[in-house]
Amino acid sequence: MTNDIQKAKPLAVIASPTQPFFDNKDRAFWNLQAAGWAAIFFQRVISGFANDQPVSFLIPLLISMITGYSLTLIMSVAFRTLIDKRPFVMWTVAIAVLAAATILYAFIDAWVFQLQSRNPDSSFATLFLGAFYNDAMVLGAWSALYFAINYYLRVEEQADKLMLLNAQATSAQLAMLRYQLNPHFLFNTLNSISTLVLMKQTEPANAMLSRLSAFLRYTLANEPTAQVPLAQEIETLKLYLEIEKMRFEDRLRPHFDIDPAVARARLPSLLLQPLVENAIKYAVTPKEDGADISIKAQLAGQNVRIIVSDTGPGLNAVVDRSTVSTGVGLANIRDRLAQAYGGNQRFETSTTPGGGFQVVIEFPYSVETTPAVAPAPPANRHESIATA
Repeated sequence: MTNDIQKAKPLAVIASPTQPFFDNKDRAFWNLQAAGWAAIFFQRVISGFANDQPVSFLIPLLISMITGYSLTLIMSVAFRTLIDKRPFVMWTVAIAVLAAATILYAFIDAWVFQLQSRNPDSSFATLFLGAFYNDAMVLGAWSALYFAINYYLRVEEQADKLMLLNAQATSAQLAMLRYQLNPHFLFNTLNSISTLVLMKQTEPANAMLSRLSAFLRYTLANEPTAQVPLAQEIETLKLYLEIEKMRFEDRLRPHFDIDPAVARARLPSLLLQPLVENAIKYAVTPKEDGADISIKAQLAGQNVRIIVSDTGPGLNAVVDRSTVSTGVGLANIRDRLAQAYGGNQRFETSTTPGGGFQVVIEFPYSVETTPAVAPAPPANRHESIATA
């Protein structure tokens, strides 16, 4: 019940069929002001008729309601000015304003009632004291409600700000994690393109450049916090592997086993690329004959389970890939999953029976509703990725 309600507008309003009562602070104040004084008026009218008061008592009662309504408007202006002051100043001045308003209210009530009264024995002092008690109760209740609503709205405003700051922090952290692509991939690819150009192998260089352009277009076009369908993520991953396969040729042998039931499941964009990049670095690069990299996705109850494994040396050769890697690393993937799904996710690493390395990811199944930017098919797509 406050004009100051207008100052505490939330930073973000969730659209709903029913607009929140305090969404429009001015309207809320006037609605409460009118409803409150109307309720007091009708309560006193009913009480007066119940006590066999003549109809003429409605005149001083109506004047009293108009006086109280006007005084509370003036009080709201004073309270709105005081509410940001130090507590001692605010409460001292607020009590003084309340006392002054009550005295004025009681004086007007007593004066009007004395003019209307036919009882000569009613002294002004007696009428004033009776009116003072009633008016103090009304204005005191109004003041308490005023401050209570304003403090409630300020708490809500602080909560809205805190939620917004938390959302911004989470979004910024996700963006930071999302943009931490390994620069070595870009450097190695550009170096390979440069080598092909120097060797005058323009067609392979053009194909590699086209694929790199399409891959970078996808990574930059999508929002860093966006979630994409698994099918789109796999297509982007194949595009990345085509670039790497032009460097490693037959030493890089990727295999995909994607259950159609999870093709539309959404997940953070570019979540799998760092895992495959890790596998290339630690499984394909050190072995003369290269390695197989397998990406498998399937339903596991209400979750999506993705397994990325390789046939490299595993943990026997590299103790902890997440700490040795200079790129995104496994820790980054773990952080992104925690940001996106909280505790409703699983991230595990292990050595496979054959000596390779395996990463298992699980997260809740949900269908993508907002389309993301799909990677554009590169021109001159000469090579295909092996699928199993």
